[in-house]
Amino acid sequence: MSTEKSALWFRRFVPGAEEAPVRLVCLPHAGGSAAYFVPLAHALGARADVLAAQYPGRQDRRREPCIDEMGALADAAFDALRPYLDRPVLLFGHSMGATLGFELVRRIEAAPGPGAVRLFASGRRAPARAGGPLVHLLDDDRLLAELAGLDGTDARVLGDEELMRSALPAIRADYKAAETYRLTDDVRLDCPITALAGASDPKVTLDEVRAWEQHTTAGFELRVFEGGHFFLAGHREAIVRLVTERLHGQARI
Repeated sequence: MSTEKSALWFRRFVPGAEEAPVRLVCLPHAGGSAAYFVPLAHALGARADVLAAQYPGRQDRRREPCIDEMGALADAAFDALRPYLDRPVLLFGHSMGATLGFELVRRIEAAPGPGAVRLFASGRRAPARAGGPLVHLLDDDRLLAELAGLDGTDARVLGDEELMRSALPAIRADYKAAETYRLTDDVRLDCPITALAGASDPKVTLDEVRAWEQHTTAGFELRVFEGGHFFLAGHREAIVRLVTERLHGQARI
């Protein structure tokens, strides 16, 4: 894949960070965009080369077909990520992004190169615990109500009905990819997993998040934060501190 195409998939918000010794690949939630990780990228500065995924079918990629199957999404994202695998990478995925991160680590570990250092799986049940309601089958009004109830979308955006309805195809495709995903094998990654959870997340239980432990042959840790599904926004400093420690190996588990 060309460098131009890779840059379309993965956005860098801190100029000069590409010289950092490690990369942090961030993968947004269903309906999310690369911009969700701008605060994290700026907080980390040049300590890591933060790349945030921009999935097709939204914003400046809105004319591209959406991808509604997790395997196909992982294949396309991995193809775009290849030029960035010249140094160790950590992956941080929130909600649907955590499942995508898991599938990307599988592909990275099967490819030559330094490999994956760690997976941060945030706000998502473990792959072996796939299931739950099929939100992607809801009609438009109920799907919009579901999004409003999660507090993950800016109120100004939610109040713009035309904008929200134009985004529905991408949102529905993302939900379908996440909700129809099934892990058919007992897969364990060779890198450690840090699972993050909101204590009052209505979408996933702590037991479902804790089950990520069965998907690694290396270390596992679970961090629980006050808040719901989008708890990250309320704990930015703590999460930046955690990521920084793991980036530089200052804490061992």
